[in-house]
Amino acid sequence: MKKTVLMLAALVLGSMAFAQNADKDKAVDQYGNTVNVKALETSSRDGILVFESKEKDYKFWFDTRVQVDFGHYFGAQEWADPIGSGASIRRARFAAKAQITPDWYGEIDMELANGSFELKDAVVRYNGLKNWQFTVGSMKPDFTMSRNTSSRYLMFMERPMVINAFAPSRHLGVFAKYTNKYFFGSASVLFQEIEGQETRDYVEANNKDYGMDEGLSYVGKIVVRPVNEADYGLHLGGAVMYDTPKTSDEMGVYSGTRFSTRNTTNISRKKYIDTDDIKNTKYSLITTAELAGHYNGLRLEGAWLSDWTYMKPEVNITKPYHFQGWYVEGACLLLGGKQSYDSDGAKFNRVRPGRSWGDIELVAKYEFLDMNDYQGRGDQAIYGGSAELYGAGLNFYFSKNVKIALNYQYVNNDRYANGKGKLYVGLDADGNPTKDFTKVTAADGKAGVNYHMLLARFQVAF
Repeated sequence: MKKTVLMLAALVLGSMAFAQNADKDKAVDQYGNTVNVKALETSSRDGILVFESKEKDYKFWFDTRVQVDFGHYFGAQEWADPIGSGASIRRARFAAKAQITPDWYGEIDMELANGSFELKDAVVRYNGLKNWQFTVGSMKPDFTMSRNTSSRYLMFMERPMVINAFAPSRHLGVFAKYTNKYFFGSASVLFQEIEGQETRDYVEANNKDYGMDEGLSYVGKIVVRPVNEADYGLHLGGAVMYDTPKTSDEMGVYSGTRFSTRNTTNISRKKYIDTDDIKNTKYSLITTAELAGHYNGLRLEGAWLSDWTYMKPEVNITKPYHFQGWYVEGACLLLGGKQSYDSDGAKFNRVRPGRSWGDIELVAKYEFLDMNDYQGRGDQAIYGGSAELYGAGLNFYFSKNVKIALNYQYVNNDRYANGKGKLYVGLDADGNPTKDFTKVTAADGKAGVNYHMLLARFQVAF
């Protein structure tokens, strides 16, 4: 009997061991479902934590960055509104990304800067067809190179005024893209913007209180690259956007459009350039043409953007409003480094430093933006203001993850740049500061606020 029990026990234990070995690639999740198990290899790739299967068919990684900014503003006219200097956590970004299978990708990207939460990217993507990519969710549409270039790899701390005014940022939408070495093409259908709680409140209130549709935009872009090598290349691009008013724009029952921007800085919150609400908008047509190139350590980028805003028939404004602007900026790595171009994204990527510890980059730019349309308009004129800006800077790259940026900028706003009538733009006939551009006496040529900026950023990506 004893021998029989021992034999049965050995048989049961052996069967369990066999079953365990046979099911070593199986497990049960918290819901009782049998799931496949796959061992992952952990590595640090240029400071980024990556988990990947041995078969290379699954990869999960974190994408995190911190940007700490400082700004000092000086030299404005004595009558101008004070411009507050200060510091800010410009970005505190946390993203989790996964190539779940060779064909399917998912990502969620969150912004936590200065104690407020915003959802950035949240996408489901299929990339199972060669050269094609299909995405649904919240992300930036392909429209301008500057908007789509990661903030980690911009030449200057902030994108140009014309980009911030016209180029669409993240929207909920459907996106398709085709790319090869010499060609890039994309198309997008956009719904509302996805930002913080305030934007979501606008969408829900306009839906509940007014029964408004969310609004749609259609974006198309084409880029040709007659030269596209690792160390040198040429980028020629153009894009168009058909944009209808969105419920995320706080327009209530008065559907419309508004264009506004800061003077290429984020710490100062003043928006001198602002068209205010253009009510009863039917749609806007925004176009861009861009030229960029790189050769070893040199990089050049420029774009012209233009908007035509068409009004509803009942307001009897048949001629569309027209606003436009452009910028050009360039960079040179001083210690033998090389610039990098991302063919899949049609944008610039991380620099390749020339020294083991990093590199130094010299940058310069010019910007112009015009939000005025008053010729022949009479009382239907829009005075949103215009501005030009000159800038220069140095970028210090330490390893591949740490960057310190130093920027100097001078901005010249015109007399119409009064922030929707809230900011002083000059002196009247009695020598008193005025916010009314019609009362400014400009005998001294100083109408409009002009000032200097010294800006710094400390950035780490990991």
